[in-house]
Amino acid sequence: TLTPKGTGAIVTFELSGGVDAGKKFVNALTLHSHVANIGDVRSLVIHPASTTHSQLTPEEQLAAGVTPGLVRLAVGIEGIDDILADLETGLAAAATS
Repeated sequence: TLTPKGTGAIVTFELSGGVDAGKKFVNALTLHSHVANIGDVRSLVIHPASTTHSQLTPEEQLAAGVTPGLVRLAVGIEGIDDILADLETGLAAAATS
């Protein structure tokens, strides 16, 4: 077994405001690190449409499963109250899109 004590939590969701909402969400976070990797003990976030897949056309992004408002989170070991508060800040920022 590669992860005998369990695996980390990867959460993927779509923000209705598209690329603008994704950027605002990520930029508003302070606890989550904005990086392209996963598998850390820290909470991480990425908005693929504006980062890892930004060189692709919208059609190519969709073919790769990347929608405009797609956000990926890797939930780390920080306190749950801190994680949730950070996500609430990000969602509030995204709602202004």
